[in-house]
Amino acid sequence: MSNTQPSSSAKRFVPAFTHGSIMRHVVVMTGTGLVGLISLFIVDFLNLFYIARLGDPVLSAAVGYCGAVLFFLVSVAIGITIAATALTARAIGARDRDRAREIAGSSMLFMIVVMLLITGILWPNLPRVVSILGATGRTHDVAVGFLQIAITGVPVLGLGMAMSGVLRAVGDARRAMYVTLVAAIALAGLDPLLIFGLNLGLTGAAIATVLSRFVLLAVGIYGAVRIHKMIRWPSMRRALADVPVVMTIALPAIMTNLATPFANAFATSTVAQFGDHAVAGWTVVDRLVPLAFAGLFALSGSVGPVMAQNLGAHQHDRVRRTVTDSMLLTAGYVFSMWAVLFFLQDQLVSLFSLKDEGVLIVRFFCNYLAGSFMFLGALFVANAAFNNLGFAVLSTVFNWGRATLGTMPFAYFGAKYGGPIGVGLGVSLGMLIFGTAGLATCYRVIADLASNDREVQGATSGAPELVEAPGT
Repeated sequence: MSNTQPSSSAKRFVPAFTHGSIMRHVVVMTGTGLVGLISLFIVDFLNLFYIARLGDPVLSAAVGYCGAVLFFLVSVAIGITIAATALTARAIGARDRDRAREIAGSSMLFMIVVMLLITGILWPNLPRVVSILGATGRTHDVAVGFLQIAITGVPVLGLGMAMSGVLRAVGDARRAMYVTLVAAIALAGLDPLLIFGLNLGLTGAAIATVLSRFVLLAVGIYGAVRIHKMIRWPSMRRALADVPVVMTIALPAIMTNLATPFANAFATSTVAQFGDHAVAGWTVVDRLVPLAFAGLFALSGSVGPVMAQNLGAHQHDRVRRTVTDSMLLTAGYVFSMWAVLFFLQDQLVSLFSLKDEGVLIVRFFCNYLAGSFMFLGALFVANAAFNNLGFAVLSTVFNWGRATLGTMPFAYFGAKYGGPIGVGLGVSLGMLIFGTAGLATCYRVIADLASNDREVQGATSGAPELVEAPGT
């Protein structure tokens, strides 16, 4: 750690999250994150709705294959965004604005290079990739055509996401929300215009997606560059030196994001042995989770800067309080949504025309399993702490641990002894174990950081301080 004194401008710079009510910071950051997330969910639904209105099932199937490819690319962008947010917020917490601007700039440059490289490698290989996913015939050709247009906007999306991360790092939750909200509104308007108005069909949907990425980037640049002036492009030497710093957080974060679809795929394949009705019920639950528990996903992506700023300021008590308040908010949110699902279960069963095992699965989820998402929330909070406190590898360990050891054996034995309901019960038990273990480890990490900080301060204190008498 540098012993140089901060400049006078840095001394006047007060990080937003190092003072005031932690719970208020957590609620504001999560609430604004939730608005942006819900807007994206709604637009994704509308996108599929518009495509379905074209009356060609091949188009809907093609979009499904495209989603798998785009999910991988977005996971990479999210991982780099997590790194940009954590490193920028940590420097801001230390009141080193120059370093915050510099590491933000290095993160942006890293995002551009990585996303262009991956997109450049993937583009000519799209036919092979889509074939590996199982698409054939006309569905294969349509999916490739959509992706050839859509992935060109992924580097732009990644850069816009990183800009949003920097806005969260400085505590500007409102403008961070606008980045995704305005882009979602733009896509909601462009989709029907290009799909139906210009009669471009699925090609219009792909073009609308790319154009919305540029809107997202423009809003992000306005907030991060124009308003906060938080991006300073580094020299090549400085950028190369920052690569391992960014990768230390980004790579584990990317791997963490890929764990959840793996776990979901295994659980779905386990349920499939009980027939189509069971799969239908499981699919309904799978669609309900991101909608009902979007607040948990928003929380995990929003509270990191609060922790990182306070870590940079060496205020470990506030870091711990952030975790505790996040869990209190998680508990209130999960139990509220559990109550909503409990009272709406009849409507859900009727809405999706479920029968037999499908009805049992949805009712069991609404009556009992929804409450277990308290432990998934605990794992999300722990992951946010690990990513922002310098222990990103732990988030990978716990997420992949839940996706493998916490899912496979529990789902297998649950299916063997409890049928399709047993699969859900087994998955929930895995969430309980890994969520509890992750949260306990999180508190241990914070305690160790505080202890190490006290030891460093004690070792560098040297001679006794000269205490001035009052009035001198």
